Amino acid sequence: MSTEYIPGTCNIGASEVRSRQLVATVGFLLFITSSIALLGVDAPRGARLALFFPLMVASIGWVQSRKKFCLAYGFMGTFNFGKLGQLSRVSDKSAKRADRLTAISILVQALIYAAAGTAVMYLLPTSIW
Repeated sequence: MSTEYIPGTCNIGASEVRSRQLVATVGFLLFITSSIALLGVDAPRGARLALFFPLMVASIGWVQSRKKFCLAYGFMGTFNFGKLGQLSRVSDKSAKRADRLTAISILVQALIYAAAGTAVMYLLPTSIW
């Protein structure tokens, strides 16, 4: 794992990556429990669209942890390789641009994953039990 800021490639260190992994895990657990609840009570198919939100949380956390790049830091022009919340500013304009493009890429990837997972859940039969 890189221990230094690389524009558009790496803007968080190990402790920040671990916190993104935790976010991904919590989002996925919320998705699982919500899915079980919706399917268990035979909720209307449209209610399954709400699964998009925990899937989005899980997807953003997972993509950020895999890329070692924080979406929010990329948009804000910051990075962190120290303690959680100890941010440093990116001063170079081309580096900020590279970071913003990577942040947009992460957001799009997460949207695609969350939409795909939601679509699968939406298309499941209304009564599978």
